Amino acid sequence: MPSSEPAVRFGVHSGQQYETYGDILALWQRAEELGYDWCSVFDHLRPPMGGPDGPCFEGTTLLTALTARTRRIRGALMVAPVAWRHPAMLAAVAATIDHVSGGRVELGIGVGGADLAHDQYGFPRLPRAERLKLLEETAAVLRGLWSGERFSYTGEHVRITDGYCRPAPVQSRLPLVVGGASAPVLDVVARHGDVWNSLLTDPDRYRRRTELLADACERAGRDPAEVRRSMTFRALLVEDPTELPGRLDRLREAYPPDSPVWPEYLVFGTPEQCVEALLPYRDLGVTDFALGLRPPVDWDTLTLFAERVVPRLRPAAVPA
Repeated sequence: MPSSEPAVRFGVHSGQQYETYGDILALWQRAEELGYDWCSVFDHLRPPMGGPDGPCFEGTTLLTALTARTRRIRGALMVAPVAWRHPAMLAAVAATIDHVSGGRVELGIGVGGADLAHDQYGFPRLPRAERLKLLEETAAVLRGLWSGERFSYTGEHVRITDGYCRPAPVQSRLPLVVGGASAPVLDVVARHGDVWNSLLTDPDRYRRRTELLADACERAGRDPAEVRRSMTFRALLVEDPTELPGRLDRLREAYPPDSPVWPEYLVFGTPEQCVEALLPYRDLGVTDFALGLRPPVDWDTLTLFAERVVPRLRPAAVPA
């Protein structure tokens, strides 16, 4: 990671289920104005929520355009299913976006999950065991090709013979994010990752996962402190608690009771309540807090989080 990165970072996981490019560009530019450290999109080809006919921009193309229209904020792809693309193609895509952005890109990879593209487009569904092998091979190939030097690799799924990725990324070490929480994924994080990303879970379970990561780092001969820890969550924030019932009613109109979006919410309440809910995770070592948003954008939460939550969490995490 760049040495200038703060000890604790705050980002917006915007996704890309928007009707127009202007909609998501406005969100990224507003996040930059509010002082967020980074924004991210995902890598689904069809929307993970909202029905089979919903909008969903292609992630890598969109990330290129968004980083070209922002100045400071870092841009991430969280995360690319390793079965979607050959790792050499993914390496070239990330290196290209790094040049477009002036060295502000971070690339996430994972084993992949539910995506309507499997049914709509006929994309093959590799067994999870095969995707785990491909995750390791993809991480190794990305690292090798991003060096800009000649690189060869022979794996079960991937073969590179005297391969080059030129021009190499702008960043001397383009940050690699690995998403997931299983023990095999954490092994890949320990060997190759700069950032480990996981979804919201309760503090006790998160503590157990960090212990598994520490064990994996020990086996890999690596200091766990070298790996940033990223957690994605959602929040509904209000300045006046009397506003909360009405805001919740509107949210219930958007998402049915069985929607998978509900477990992603950390808090429904004030910025102060959000601070209290996040403190245990900061104490457990989370360094990158990713506020998830979906259209229609909750501009109040975006602003309240930046102005009333971030200042309460950032100073205590910065060494004196």
